[in-house]
Amino acid sequence: MSDPKTWDLARTALLTIDLQNDFIHPKGAYGRAGQTADSIAALPDRIAPLAKAIRAKGGRYFSAQFTLVPDRDGEPLIAPHLRQLRPFLGKGDFAPGSFGHTLVDTLHPADFVIEKVAYSAFYQTRLEYLMRATGIDRLIVGGIVTNGGVASTLRDAHLRDIDTVMLTDGCAAFKQEVHDATLLSLGTVTQQMTCADALQWLEGAA
Repeated sequence: MSDPKTWDLARTALLTIDLQNDFIHPKGAYGRAGQTADSIAALPDRIAPLAKAIRAKGGRYFSAQFTLVPDRDGEPLIAPHLRQLRPFLGKGDFAPGSFGHTLVDTLHPADFVIEKVAYSAFYQTRLEYLMRATGIDRLIVGGIVTNGGVASTLRDAHLRDIDTVMLTDGCAAFKQEVHDATLLSLGTVTQQMTCADALQWLEGAA
């Protein structure tokens, strides 16, 4: 893992995971079902300055967004384990182009949106294509949930020899102890820093 202070920020992207209305907005799928957490709701405001800062240095902002592809009858193609875990998900939830699928207003718009159908932003998506096409080879990662999409994406990046910074307070889980344990477990695959420290790094970089 290279020292982030040596990174070329024009070749670096902020990548957020699943910060979309269906997870966060009160009128989204999770909000309607009462599946919310203050730690998750606080993330967009904390991360937004980083999107501005990385763009000012010539970098990019990628948003990976969980997607439930509608079948021909409108019912979502949903994994059995997720249907059992989240039985409230139904027609229209996380559908491409919908309000719920859209990045939250605080962060909208991203430079590129990556639709993802599983935990990792790399799994069967166009993320690596976009990185190559825009000259990006390093990632700053935040979003939800720490132990799910964020962890899977960071581990996949590590397997691909892509250096990353994990935003320790730019991620959240539904339980604080799960978040904390995940930070500890990922210490060998990613650099870690707070959003405030990352902002200072980005704004201070030459």
